[in-house]
Amino acid sequence: MNQNQLLKTLTRGEDSRHQFKRDATNADGLAAELAAFANSGGGWLFLGVNDDGSIAGLDGTAVRRLNQLLSNAASQHVRPPVHPLTENVQTDQGIVIAMEIPDGLAKPYLDNQGRIWVKQGSDKRHVTSREEMQRMFQRSGLVYADVVPVAGTKVEDIDDKAFTTYFNRRYGEASEYAGLTREQLLQNIGLGDGQELNLAGLMLFGRNPQRWRPAFEIKAVAFPGTALHDTRYLDSEDIKGSLLEQFRGAFAFIKRNLHHVQHGRSFNTLGELEIPETALEELLVNALIHRDYFTSASIRLMMFADRVEIASPGHLPDSLTSEDISRGKSIRRNPTLTEHASHILPYRGMGSGIPRALGAWHHVDLVNDSSGNQFSVIVWRPEAEWQPEASPPQEPPQVTPQVTPQVTGEVGRLLMVIQGEMKRTELQEALGLRDRKHFNENYLRPALDAGHVERTIPDKPLSSRQKYRLTAAGQQWVKHQGRQT
Repeated sequence: MNQNQLLKTLTRGEDSRHQFKRDATNADGLAAELAAFANSGGGWLFLGVNDDGSIAGLDGTAVRRLNQLLSNAASQHVRPPVHPLTENVQTDQGIVIAMEIPDGLAKPYLDNQGRIWVKQGSDKRHVTSREEMQRMFQRSGLVYADVVPVAGTKVEDIDDKAFTTYFNRRYGEASEYAGLTREQLLQNIGLGDGQELNLAGLMLFGRNPQRWRPAFEIKAVAFPGTALHDTRYLDSEDIKGSLLEQFRGAFAFIKRNLHHVQHGRSFNTLGELEIPETALEELLVNALIHRDYFTSASIRLMMFADRVEIASPGHLPDSLTSEDISRGKSIRRNPTLTEHASHILPYRGMGSGIPRALGAWHHVDLVNDSSGNQFSVIVWRPEAEWQPEASPPQEPPQVTPQVTPQVTGEVGRLLMVIQGEMKRTELQEALGLRDRKHFNENYLRPALDAGHVERTIPDKPLSSRQKYRLTAAGQQWVKHQGRQT
């Protein structure tokens, strides 16, 4: 890295991948920074740089002292040790130490006091929730949610007919498992521990899984318009049961709320769904199998006049991106559940589900919301099928249609400045607005009403801890603006 490259990097300011420090004197403090980067995808730490990105510079004595401090922090104050690479960049103001911390392969990384740190924006935060710790251990392959025993369950809670049908079809009646008790069978194929069912066993074959895990269901709503905040709805259902029952119920919900079109077929035929069934099938199965079962939340299936949204708890694991999964790359978040579900649900594995859905219907947006711990797919309906005064059906356009309703200039400016979750004061500052009333009436309220922005604490709109973030529709609008420019 030369001086020009360094200056270009510093000009962009601090973010989750780049942090500036004028100096450092404490190994424990540096260890926390290194652990946060290693737990959050890696990044760069620049020493000899002020918070505003201006270069303060270091002399030779400071460089030697800091290199020794960094070495001690990385090897002795982070567990397991991290292995950053440093480079001394000579500038007109002095030397800047540029340190690259790679994404850790042995997460979670802890500081000397046993604390787990992750990046949050340009800062870091201490991980304290059990669910987030569990997800980090899951990413390291140390524990998986689908094999955690479900306290209070027993073999009698299995749907005997469903399990027997599956077992005989897959393993055969005269298999090596012949003569074993049901408890032994479940333990041998990874669905229990001999006493209790694990989560995979419960969700695949439990008679009433929601008795123990009430949040693991699908909440489905069909709205007449295009906004999430609409108080009217056409249809709604809480879809419960095993994963197969949830899949069938959700697919039936979608089919009864989508249009059927003839596509040149006889008038007397039922017609085909306006969105290919293959695409919807793959996306539903993907949500059920790959959701984060450490997060106690439901899958949301929302149908609008212009789109279908499926929101799954849990953002994409590790450094996996929406582009990665669209090309077939995958990481099994729930390997045991996936192994058995592939013989029960229409799931083919090997990361082929998303590419197959996109191949059947390319008007699909994949939205990975890390800050909201959610992954959403937005399936756009053919415009001719929902516009009240649509022209005759045409070939689907080659670009994703714009998010409706139309966004005003003020709302558009607001959407473009939102990064993750932000307080009202932070939004006003980012927009350069001082008048709170003007901001609320012309920016925030219209964005909320249009369904492009949502509150992080919706049931307490006046909370002092209230923040705002983009909805899936808002993220899509911002993404579309980026394509236009």
